[in-house]
Amino acid sequence: MPDRKFRDDPPPRTRPGTGLVPDMTNRADESDAERRRRRARFLRDLAEARQLRDRVQPRRAKTARLRHAMRMRTFRW
Repeated sequence: MPDRKFRDDPPPRTRPGTGLVPDMTNRADESDAERRRRRARFLRDLAEARQLRDRVQPRRAKTARLRHAMRMRTFRW
């Protein structure tokens, strides 16, 4: 799992508008590419957190996998 310092994106404090209060003035001017970049970064972080949780709590991860498999087997189209 890559550490934060090996990522291409800068740390959150060096980006403009990331102070204690989010800058809501340029949200309307935000491009689709920037929004997609932020969403991809969020999804990467979410997947990384999920992998960490699964590694730290293997029993809970196993029961969650079994529960999901059971739901998928009993789902009717």
